[in-house]
Amino acid sequence: MDLFEYMREQHTKTESPLASRLRPTTLDEVVGQQHIIGKDKLLYRAIKADKLSSILLYGPPGTGKTTLARVIANTTSAEFLQMNATSSGKKEMEEFIARAKELRGMYGKKTILFVDEIHRFHKGQQDYLLPFVEDGTVILIGATTENPYFEVNGALLSRSVIFELKTLTPEEIKTLLLRAVNDREKGMGVYDAVIEEDALAFLADIANGDARAALTALELGILTTDRGEDGKIRITLSVAEECIQRRAVRYDKSGDNHYDTISAFIKSMRGSDPDAAVYYLARMLYAGEDIKFIARRIMICASEDVGNADPMALVVATSAALAVERIGLPEAKIILSQAVTYVASAPKSNAAICAIEEAMEAVKTTQTAPIPAHLRDGHYKSSHKLGHGVGYQYAHDYPNHYVSQQYLPDGLTDRQFYRPTENGYEKTIREYFDRIQRKLS
Repeated sequence: MDLFEYMREQHTKTESPLASRLRPTTLDEVVGQQHIIGKDKLLYRAIKADKLSSILLYGPPGTGKTTLARVIANTTSAEFLQMNATSSGKKEMEEFIARAKELRGMYGKKTILFVDEIHRFHKGQQDYLLPFVEDGTVILIGATTENPYFEVNGALLSRSVIFELKTLTPEEIKTLLLRAVNDREKGMGVYDAVIEEDALAFLADIANGDARAALTALELGILTTDRGEDGKIRITLSVAEECIQRRAVRYDKSGDNHYDTISAFIKSMRGSDPDAAVYYLARMLYAGEDIKFIARRIMICASEDVGNADPMALVVATSAALAVERIGLPEAKIILSQAVTYVASAPKSNAAICAIEEAMEAVKTTQTAPIPAHLRDGHYKSSHKLGHGVGYQYAHDYPNHYVSQQYLPDGLTDRQFYRPTENGYEKTIREYFDRIQRKLS
């Protein structure tokens, strides 16, 4: 290492962004991802034993993909080379491969090639790496925010183990923030800063699992906030809001405000007020509510409060639930808004829920009556001797594809569980039953 390289490294240690400086150097310092780097897990054992094979690290931004690669670099005896697919081309790849061949041939030393944003490589670039991964010239570590099954060549996939990194929990983000505040070597400890509990909780929650975003906001707050009379820099909730450019919404996901908001949201859809419904949707999204939870509530409302008054409401709600899982934020907010405004604007009926509740009560409170013989399965051997299926009238053989016959068990034939309303498509259902029954009378 020459003087200039040494000075560059020292400058990087002190002047790099906080998220970069705070990166752990050992596995034991890593926060989160215990499902893949817990002490009994395959990846942990492979890194500790320096027996790593080619791997792909897949997960959202800020979850520690590059961090894990750096930990491996500090742990392994192999040469560690790093490139970013957004800025590296064929020439740099050829230079790295030449270097790996030289180390392998002259010294018998392995080379780990870390490719960040590997999904940015086009098919030709990925194909170029394939033979060198296959013959062991390089051990590939690829990092991607995109699903590798769609973005990485099948041949590379088959030669790599895929590890999915999960979004960090708010508690894990808090751990990192407190480490950053107190660490005097790699963090901001020399600034003698204090982060208040509500500010800590806000940053941990609003970061939505992205440690880098939370640490960047914290660093900005410490560097731009004046010291108080006690000589300390205090990161308050208002400072945290300003640094991350988001206002703290009073919304405890496990407390009363959570239930109050979702209650108002559902009641607004039920009450056919799309403006109020989309407002409460916005409040939940702004506060970081789980989009899958919101989608589930819309589906329930589409069936419970709209039902057959507009059968498309459940179709729209279900399609939205699938779409938000596949697309994610920020675009998912548009899909949720479409579903919410549709359900809120649809004609309403709770006839479906009334029907099942009354039917459940009937099952609960009455003796289980035999199914009428003509409705029973008449296909199995000798069933006709027992009268099963005998006398059943096939509805499609009759005018309007309807025939009057007993379907409910004896003792319940006078019960009506489903009562279509006059709203929306249920009015058509009512008119249909009135019409076919009139023709029989």
